[in-house]
Amino acid sequence: MSKIDKVKEHIGALKMYLGLVVAIILTIGAGIAKLYNSGNINALFWIGLGLILVMVLTFVLISKSMHREIDKLEEIG
Repeated sequence: MSKIDKVKEHIGALKMYLGLVVAIILTIGAGIAKLYNSGNINALFWIGLGLILVMVLTFVLISKSMHREIDKLEEIG
């Protein structure tokens, strides 16, 4: 497998991970929105909010990594 193919595979995997992170953010967001609407601002709400922040940070890190790989692909090609 050539180097360009490996970079393309890595970019594809990062795209999949980004999709998974977005799905997790949306799922947790819906859960904490439901808790908020029902007035249950308890520990579960705050844990969910913290997890969303961690997932957003994860999204940013994966996005930066993907853009580095795209730049690498440009240098190779």
